[in-house]
Amino acid sequence: MKPLQHPRAEDINIYAVLHALAEPARMQIVRTLVEAGGKPCGTFGINLSKSTLSAHFKVLREAGIIRQETAPGNSRVNTLRREELDTRFPGLLDSVLNGVEQTEPALPSA
Repeated sequence: MKPLQHPRAEDINIYAVLHALAEPARMQIVRTLVEAGGKPCGTFGINLSKSTLSAHFKVLREAGIIRQETAPGNSRVNTLRREELDTRFPGLLDSVLNGVEQTEPALPSA
């Protein structure tokens, strides 16, 4: 498995973060990580193809929202870069999560 690139905390861009969070499936991934901590890619229970989920993980990783680490075998564990995001953009993640909770239900589970 090839090594993944993650932006440095100081390079996380507000526009990339907002773009990544603007998609319902990616928001569901973020909400799941807020509740559960680290999770392997195939355990999110979102009814999307593996390739589509991989694309969503890539957008979140490249925006600096999640960190993906290689786990034993062929999987990756995803964690939310909460502390780094809160330092870079104080209150942003909580505001977005609260806004989504009030206006949009979670995606159907698989």
